[in-house]
Amino acid sequence: MNVVLRSENKYLLNTESYIKNLNYLKNILREDDHNKQSGYLVRSLYFDTLDDRDFWEKESGVEIRRKIRLRIYDPKSEVAYLEMKKKQGELQEKRTLKVTKSDALELIKGNYNVLLKYKEDFAKECFGLMSYACYKPKCVVDYKRQAFIVKENNTRITFDSHIMATESNFDIFNENLPMYPVLDEANIILEVKYNGFLLSYIKEALTLCDKSKLSVSKYSLARSISRNYVF
Repeated sequence: MNVVLRSENKYLLNTESYIKNLNYLKNILREDDHNKQSGYLVRSLYFDTLDDRDFWEKESGVEIRRKIRLRIYDPKSEVAYLEMKKKQGELQEKRTLKVTKSDALELIKGNYNVLLKYKEDFAKECFGLMSYACYKPKCVVDYKRQAFIVKENNTRITFDSHIMATESNFDIFNENLPMYPVLDEANIILEVKYNGFLLSYIKEALTLCDKSKLSVSKYSLARSISRNYVF
């Protein structure tokens, strides 16, 4: 199991600001090894309670809240990552459990018993919480990500574009999911994640960025838009 505790800030960029800052960061930061010419796929299935408790706590700005998701980076992958993110104030804790594709498919069906085969305490915690609170698959969100890293304090700067979602099919391994757009293609989400403090030269680069602070998550955006989307 992997555990990460860090600060996280999100911003909304237009295409001009995205291109300007992408080119600048390429000159001063190391690109993530997974980056291709235009980034890599991130696809997440979000679970929530029957009454959408996690969604509404985010919308209401509850101080301590969580998200549970199953994530892959390629529909052809033979593994997936069960993640729980907890937010308290400015800090985020993310815990991750690597699971097989067959077990991921069982989780999608709502069979959380497969988590009991894993030795990590986090797996048992997820089993207890998801079973007791009646968590169900609610929404798949995918997007293209370009990432940059700074090893000194585990800083990651990411640009997320082509954000799409679906609530009609939860099979994250399906290469042809029927999806609707979450944001206009001209909008890109910039995320800055770091431990402790943000290095001065990165902070300076961000001040040059034409951006607006974003308080909602991709999951919240997707669920909100689906309520008004005409299919």
